[in-house]
Amino acid sequence: MKTFRCDSCGHPLFFENVQCLQCGSALAFLPDRLALCAVEPVEGEEESLWRRRTRQRRKANDHQQYRLCRNHTEYQACNFAVPTTDSNPMCVSCRQTRVLPDLSLPENQERWFRIEAAKRRLFYTLAKLGLASANPPQGRRDGAVFQFLADLPGQQVMTGHCEGVITLNISEADDTERVRRRVALHEPYRTLLGHLRHESGHYYWDRLIRDGPLQQDFRTVFGDETVDYSQALSSHYAAGGAPRGWQDRYVSAYATAHPWEDWAETWAHYLHMVDLLETASSYSTRLVVPGNEEDEVEEVTNPFDAAAGDFDQLVEQWVPLTLLLNSLNRSLGQDDAYPFALASKALDKLRFVHNVIHAATPAAQAGESGVCCQAGRQLQAQA
Repeated sequence: MKTFRCDSCGHPLFFENVQCLQCGSALAFLPDRLALCAVEPVEGEEESLWRRRTRQRRKANDHQQYRLCRNHTEYQACNFAVPTTDSNPMCVSCRQTRVLPDLSLPENQERWFRIEAAKRRLFYTLAKLGLASANPPQGRRDGAVFQFLADLPGQQVMTGHCEGVITLNISEADDTERVRRRVALHEPYRTLLGHLRHESGHYYWDRLIRDGPLQQDFRTVFGDETVDYSQALSSHYAAGGAPRGWQDRYVSAYATAHPWEDWAETWAHYLHMVDLLETASSYSTRLVVPGNEEDEVEEVTNPFDAAAGDFDQLVEQWVPLTLLLNSLNRSLGQDDAYPFALASKALDKLRFVHNVIHAATPAAQAGESGVCCQAGRQLQAQA
């Protein structure tokens, strides 16, 4: 995620900010600009409307006005704005959520806040990649539908994707519970954002691969997805998880369970890559691996720049960047933030995801339905 700068004073801003700490300007993320901007109220309007605030004179054609997302005005739970030309009271991210837990319980409000914050980050990356519209017409949504549910007596919620709907068990927003499952399932990387990225991979498999011209290419790289899914998961856990040597072909142990899970784990990994590279680029990070000082120092490239479409360049910068990231973590006494080592077969799969995304068109993204995925990790955790 890039850092932003206040339109009013130039102070650095971060994605979740709602007020500039330097000049006090109110802030809102404007999805139609994909930018966090300083905003000011529009005078003389009965409805609470806002417009972008800038230090320089506004352009003559820049008269866009906004409402704040209803989840902001009612719960202070969102910092996205909605153009007044959009009839939906909810922002492009919040309108994707159709089922919430019981918000009369204070603990559920906190869980919901955390999940929606992670979902907004997912939305930003998907929009930057051209996979989701930042300004869908007529108040519609673009992308998966989300439901965030709590366990009930005798009824456990399974995180997963089915027919365009992504379900998340809100207990994943509790740090203690998430760490417990991380240890129990031997998953070194388990986060809310990681869950959402993984499940979005299943959603986009339906839109970009299923029944399309890339299906056979997918099977060549990932394997035959027609293998019985439930049986594959049962076999995966009965065998105690991934087979020996899985690191030679997969981005994670869970990816070995079934080609759908391999794709979803690889998809999530690719989103990790472009997000971290954009963050490093926004800080003008320059990289050279210690011991190779004779190599030319190179500034990290923003992966969303028009000229940054080369996968080899992304990987070339990714490897030393993750070494730096892990070294910084170790300096603070923390575990590695990136506990992975990508072999050539795993990189081939990441390249496939990269190529699919960059070749995607609006026509290729049509359609909402698809196969069901219940997250086997949750089934195992709750067994």
